[in-house]
Amino acid sequence: MELTDLYTYAFLETPHSPLVLPQGVRGPVTLVTGNQVSALVEPGISPAFWESDDEKIVQMAVCHDRVICEMFEQITVLPLRFGTCFDSLDNLLKHLAWQEKEYKSQLDKIRDKTELTLKLIPHTFLEPVVSEKGGRNYFLAKKQEYENQKNFVNTQNREKQNLIDLITKEYNLPAVVQEQKEGIKIYVLININEKIHLEEKFLNWQQACPRWDLVWGDCLPPYHFIEH
Repeated sequence: MELTDLYTYAFLETPHSPLVLPQGVRGPVTLVTGNQVSALVEPGISPAFWESDDEKIVQMAVCHDRVICEMFEQITVLPLRFGTCFDSLDNLLKHLAWQEKEYKSQLDKIRDKTELTLKLIPHTFLEPVVSEKGGRNYFLAKKQEYENQKNFVNTQNREKQNLIDLITKEYNLPAVVQEQKEGIKIYVLININEKIHLEEKFLNWQQACPRWDLVWGDCLPPYHFIEH
């Protein structure tokens, strides 16, 4: 019976030795083998399975990342966006054949590489307590407080930019910077064996950024360094 509704987690170079395939959201994941590039799929899952059910969306998203990460521990994978589906085996094989050169090129670029996340959590400027309100001394204190806060923010921004420049220019590492409400995330693409080297630099980076708390994330597939 032909496979249909192929939920597709990732593309990978067609393996030359057996892989341990993970469990999907409803059943086992399987490998659809192309010439040079293969697809990691779970048959029998169409968008109708999750798109109208918030609980299933969360379940699918968690499973999507888990499957990709489990495979990443064994082989270089090209992660696909959540929700990628092919309606038939024939269409998936045609797609692999058509895009084989592009996918192979991307896989070659990220081979033996991992994505590290460096979180920068900003410190908050602590306002001094002004004991009396009103009068000349009060307004002078408020003016000084404003200047101190402005200097704090400017210095904090310089620390952040100096760290980004250090990573991207001195170490010449590909990086993606995302500014979020709760802080900054710097996604860095490194060779797997470079992680220890960067961790040795971490203390120096933290000392150079006293107005930030720096936190390393786990090694992940290079989600932010692939072209969809």
